[in-house]
Amino acid sequence: MRAVWIATVKNIDWPSASGLTTLEQQQEIVAMLNRFKQLKINTIFFQIRPCSDSFYKSDLEPLSMYLTGKQGDTLCYDPLQFVIEEAHKRCIEVHAWMNPYRVAMTADTTTLHPEHLYFKKPYLFVEYGDKIYFDPGYDETRAFLNKVVADVVTRYDVDAIHFDDYFYPYRVANRDFPDGRSFAENPRGFSAAQKDDWRRNNVNLVISELQHTIKSLKPWVEFGISPFGVWRNSDKDANGSLTKAGMTNYDDLYADILKWLKEGAIDYVVPQLYWEIGKKNADYAVLVDWWNRNAYGKNLYVGLFVSGLGVNRASAWHNGNEIVRQMLMNEQLDNVRGNAFYSAAPFLKNPKGLLDTLSNNFYRHWAVPPVTTSLVEKEEALPPVDLHIQRCADKLSLVWDAPMDSDKQNQTAYYIVYAFKSGLPIDKNRAENICCLTAENSIDIMSIASLKGDYVFGVTAVNRYRKESELILLENKSFHF
Repeated sequence: MRAVWIATVKNIDWPSASGLTTLEQQQEIVAMLNRFKQLKINTIFFQIRPCSDSFYKSDLEPLSMYLTGKQGDTLCYDPLQFVIEEAHKRCIEVHAWMNPYRVAMTADTTTLHPEHLYFKKPYLFVEYGDKIYFDPGYDETRAFLNKVVADVVTRYDVDAIHFDDYFYPYRVANRDFPDGRSFAENPRGFSAAQKDDWRRNNVNLVISELQHTIKSLKPWVEFGISPFGVWRNSDKDANGSLTKAGMTNYDDLYADILKWLKEGAIDYVVPQLYWEIGKKNADYAVLVDWWNRNAYGKNLYVGLFVSGLGVNRASAWHNGNEIVRQMLMNEQLDNVRGNAFYSAAPFLKNPKGLLDTLSNNFYRHWAVPPVTTSLVEKEEALPPVDLHIQRCADKLSLVWDAPMDSDKQNQTAYYIVYAFKSGLPIDKNRAENICCLTAENSIDIMSIASLKGDYVFGVTAVNRYRKESELILLENKSFHF
């Protein structure tokens, strides 16, 4: 997994400002996707619901103010559909990133569209820390969130639904989250002394329900969580990490990530390990080792704070490249199956030479995200057929047909084209043999500048479960470059 978060809240990454024209918005995101393809990034976590709003056409929530400048104003295109089409052309997965409970980044309700659910069912919402949130204690909150997710999964060709670390909000000093009414109305057997457990149960319920909602509609669509980097400190729980974080998932955000991993309620986890190696209260080295030992067989990707390079106050972020040091450490851990970078904006620059290092070292060759561990028994990918050479004027193309009898669940996502040097083993497990990834049914083989010598070509298909088909070779053909 090689992923980048594209944050849209407050126009952190895209669009660069609200109110840009359609052409300006599209040019910005295409430039970003082109950079990702150049770096062989294979996934984006694209924020489509930052604040109970939408970056897509929705009958449930208004279009985001971060697109238009005013919530509910219209656009002449569908941003999510555009991003999916452009990303999939480049063989980049789109994980639709949503915030479950946040409604507004300010307590000023005039920023909300008059038709927003807030004005129709005000009892579902609370104000806390100068922001507005859904109250997770109500069954209606869960039902509405499931409806929103089902709508996206049904109508859009997303590869996953992705939540970040904001469940119950981060604590505000000397203020308790104002959910007394929902607790009194819907305690579900929890006593007053068990309110924290009740809050965790609220989140547990919605996570398990969402997994069922997603898989019942499209079983290949993943459900992933990117939690705060510390589950619990060891002074609170012997199973916790040797950290002294001032905030934790379990105790403060009421997100019991380990429970979800153990029970299979989520498909992957991306802990946000945004601290440096050696940090006193939250050492990156301690935390990445802890998550490596507590992945419970699910795909573990590590969230890295690329936005901190040259910016964070600690000297580690200014001396050399802290992200490179962390990636080298990750490579030594058996259960770490990739990295995710927060956020996209630095990829339009080159902080501390990171992009050079990715291109020349870590991401020199192509990679495909790992199969979801809970879906290993799902449909095997069907291979492409009729692989042949087609000559047209001065163009020499490798051409093939889509797999035969491919139903929706076994639909091909993209193809992997291999170039095997003559005289060496035909081995598709070696990344250096990957020539390119393509969503098309042909490539111009004479345009591949990196090939020198004699090569044999082969093609595989990758289905929606990320399963790769058997290799189909171009028989009796070797090409000299």
